[in-house]
Amino acid sequence: MHSEEAWAWFSRDDDDSLFFCRFTQLGLLRLLATSSIMGKDVRTIGEAWMVYDRWLEDSRIGIRQEPFELDSAFRAATRSFSRLSSPKVLGDCYLLAVSQTTEATLVTFDRGLASACRKARQPVVLLETLTATG
Repeated sequence: MHSEEAWAWFSRDDDDSLFFCRFTQLGLLRLLATSSIMGKDVRTIGEAWMVYDRWLEDSRIGIRQEPFELDSAFRAATRSFSRLSSPKVLGDCYLLAVSQTTEATLVTFDRGLASACRKARQPVVLLETLTATG
């Protein structure tokens, strides 16, 4: 659903880099191998890895290893949500912590995640989904 907007954003500037972390790598592989998401284009796990490997052939794309400081940053990001039960918040806090500890700008379609980044004064780009009416 977001592929056109994401590709348009990434294609705008040849100097930018895109980095996966383990969480986003896993997310991509899971989405590619999920028939309810991919429909007739669903991939096997092996094919999903091949798609990921093709991404890595682009010199602007890589994977960031978790820095040592990530654990404490992740715990700190979840502190204000400690009374909630929410897997989404956990994922958002992890991505926020990764972007903080790697000094990266987080790019997302998720307004809630973008808001959390702004509150934490973490650079974020919120991409907008184009509707059928433009």
